[in-house]
Amino acid sequence: MAFDALARAELPVSAEPSFASIPFLDLKAQFGDIRDELLDAVTRVLESQHFILGPEVDALEREVAEYVGVGFAIGCASGSDALLLAQMAIGIESEDEVITSPFTFGATAGSIARLKARPVFVDIHPDTFNFDERQLEAAITSRSRAIMPVHLFGLPANMDDVLEIARKHHLAVIEDAAQAIGARWKEKGIGSLGTCGCFSFFPSKNLGGAGDGGMITTNDPQLAQRLRILRVHGARKKYRYELLGINSRLDALQAAILRVKLQYLDNWTEGRRRNAETYRELFAEYHLTEQMALPCAPETSFHVYNQFSIRAPRRDELQGYLRDRGIPTEVYYPSPLHVEPAFAYLGHRIGDFPNAEAACREVLSLPIYPELTLDQQRAVVATISRFYQRGP
Repeated sequence: MAFDALARAELPVSAEPSFASIPFLDLKAQFGDIRDELLDAVTRVLESQHFILGPEVDALEREVAEYVGVGFAIGCASGSDALLLAQMAIGIESEDEVITSPFTFGATAGSIARLKARPVFVDIHPDTFNFDERQLEAAITSRSRAIMPVHLFGLPANMDDVLEIARKHHLAVIEDAAQAIGARWKEKGIGSLGTCGCFSFFPSKNLGGAGDGGMITTNDPQLAQRLRILRVHGARKKYRYELLGINSRLDALQAAILRVKLQYLDNWTEGRRRNAETYRELFAEYHLTEQMALPCAPETSFHVYNQFSIRAPRRDELQGYLRDRGIPTEVYYPSPLHVEPAFAYLGHRIGDFPNAEAACREVLSLPIYPELTLDQQRAVVATISRFYQRGP
């Protein structure tokens, strides 16, 4: 890929992009492309006046199950609830242990703690950001009940090793696939490999709704039935409570919107993957690949790039420099869970998981949405190049 000389030039600030020209995520552009279909779907629900569960949710569940490659999909109110419900259905209880990553969103470990179970952390691979499966067996105790791999940023964890260890020790596997719908491990859909998979439809996800929503996938019919009961207060029939459940029903409006968007998901995924490859070419063209690490993309995995997260020297300075020039970025995540106040009771200290801690100091996520243009990507990388040309 050739780039003109202007792209590398030290442009005056006035020539650099305005903040509005490069949003971090452009949901308005996505809406504009499918506006009529979405409005038709919303109108269909409003005319039906059926707002909770019902035909739209049933249809979405069938479509997601087919897309992921499982027998069953159960809609719920959020990705966080998907993690919680999955553990409730499996039978995670007080004092049980669930092994997961400290480098993830708070809901991962929070869902474990909500059941009075204990999150047990293992450190991450510095290149993939997923937990290091080589450390799993050392974390297993007599109280271990499940392993919760996080397919972070849309990159699958090493599921071969996770599943082998889980089978050996008779543990459930709950895939935190909140950022990974459409991702594949050796051609198998993420969310189809473990005991169950948990997805989020938060608006910023690759398949995002117009609010919160979640989905649990499984091949176990008994587990699927238990999940359907748990999400409606534990009742199979109205006012007959078989289990201690919660209220976590998926809205029909969200289901109708997601059904439209699901038809476009593969195209949007290809757009994200195409933009990721363009970033790689641009970073090489600007001779930046020796200064920072780009996202890992192993041959065993189909990465869906919910985020394009680089590891950057002087990350905070770089982020401020980009922000001042109209280029928004995000830090996922600024601190690992083991040092967050909510998890202080676990007794961890700084230094316990050094790879996760280092990642929190260095990661920076760049815009990667499908509608991002080549000119916008060029502006991002050219501005990063100018920052490092200035020196410390």
